Amino acid sequence: MNVKRKPAKAERPTSKMRALFREAARDSSYPPYNIAKVGQDKYRITMAVAGFTADDLDLTVHENMLTVKGQLKEQDKDVEYLHRGIGQRAFEHRFQLADHVKVVSAGLDNGLLNVELERVVPETMKPRKIEIGAGSAGERGKVIEARPAAAA
Repeated sequence: MNVKRKPAKAERPTSKMRALFREAARDSSYPPYNIAKVGQDKYRITMAVAGFTADDLDLTVHENMLTVKGQLKEQDKDVEYLHRGIGQRAFEHRFQLADHVKVVSAGLDNGLLNVELERVVPETMKPRKIEIGAGSAGERGKVIEARPAAAA
């Protein structure tokens, strides 16, 4: 028996809800981007931003959050498009940067925005090798930290 149940009116998604989900899905994927490891502690974010100029893009870093915004400043008003397949709508992407990751540079080449990142760990946080001194078990080693002897 094949029974098709028609959802109750309250269960049906409204056109506004469908549009909201469609817009949310579109925003997370536009413009498309890659994140690549290009060396030890070096990374690159590449975004496809065809049609945008350097003046149309804004990159900011604040508290380990890289924000990339795109907004066309000048639109072709004299052009009548018969088909418009190159997306040029405004966008904003946020990238949470890991600790000690810094933006080194950004460049726009052939419609691709490349943001170069580098992980710079402070010397105090890097592992360091501790040398073990030679000597017999009965000898006292070198004192690194000592408290002053109590006066008798």
